Amino acid sequence: MNNLNIFVQKLRESGLRPTRQRLKIAEVLFSPEKTFHFTINDLSKIIEEKLSQKISLATIYNTVDAFKKKGHLKEISINSDKSYFDTNITEHHHFFDEDTNELIDCSSDDIDSVNVKKNITGKKIKSVEVLIKVATDNQTQK
Repeated sequence: MNNLNIFVQKLRESGLRPTRQRLKIAEVLFSPEKTFHFTINDLSKIIEEKLSQKISLATIYNTVDAFKKKGHLKEISINSDKSYFDTNITEHHHFFDEDTNELIDCSSDDIDSVNVKKNITGKKIKSVEVLIKVATDNQTQK
């Protein structure tokens, strides 16, 4: 199956018609050899730079949201107004560099297993993913 067919399939699985703009979004998201993290604004800039094409933020947001709901992307909320999306949908941990606003994959080998001592009644834990926020230590800069 060629890439175009894969993109069309992902769009249709996500309940979207495979329009030219949505196919461009899928191309940017699912063509790279390695996974990556992005915000909606990041993705808009990447599409403009790589494809010399302007796609509305609403189209990008709606397409990303549909891919997320179908499980093709993972959302990582940094705080109440900042979310990143990850093309790597496997369970893994992240560092968030507050100085550069960069989200970085963290190997599971770098973190011991997390021991959850209490759960919410009537709920089952689906996964445990750690977000470690880092920033420059002002003490070491002196």
